[in-house]
Amino acid sequence: MRANRRTTAGIGLALGLALLAGAAGAQTAPPTRDDIVGKLNHFEQPAEIDIPALKLQVMERAKARIKNDPGPVNRPPIAPDLANLPTFTAQIQFDADTPIIQPASYQTVGRIADALVHASLLPYTFLIVGHVESNVKTREANAILSQRRADAIRDVLVNTFKISTKRLHPIGLGEEQFLDRAKPSSAVNGQLQILTYAKVPEDVPAHPAAAPAPAAKKPAKKH
Repeated sequence: MRANRRTTAGIGLALGLALLAGAAGAQTAPPTRDDIVGKLNHFEQPAEIDIPALKLQVMERAKARIKNDPGPVNRPPIAPDLANLPTFTAQIQFDADTPIIQPASYQTVGRIADALVHASLLPYTFLIVGHVESNVKTREANAILSQRRADAIRDVLVNTFKISTKRLHPIGLGEEQFLDRAKPSSAVNGQLQILTYAKVPEDVPAHPAAAPAPAAKKPAKKH
């Protein structure tokens, strides 16, 4: 009887260890800084995207009850030009229905920050694009949530990692531009994207004004 108990316990222990090993193997390793830099440093020319106008279009389309809406599978992307920009897609985990970043994703956000201050990426600005998979919530609610999540990533990069706010443009696309249009409810559609957007505007004029000539000294009065 004791032998049988020992055998059963041994099998249970081995099974538990196997399950733990499988779970560990299933976890995706966070990207390295060089992985992210390699995705983002192929900038050629900026896309013609008006960010404030695009935010407005997202909300208007998400709120509109279009009679002939083709549905999530056939819904056209709202900003197809984004596909022409260098892109890094990140699996950032948030608490359900909130913009709160889960601790499991802190390292990935840190790697993104490391990449953005790499010498090859310092001359550029970036879009932080939030998405949400199709679910039971309304398209308007999902558009708002995706914007809040993009804002949350921007805030961490600025406040914790001291990335210049002028280099980061958060925008939420909600359900209006699925990453996997064939599977609107897939978790893939909840991923976040970092896109190389444009060159950093130069604050210093190309031709600085010439310094004024020093004033001539007045001759000393004779006494």
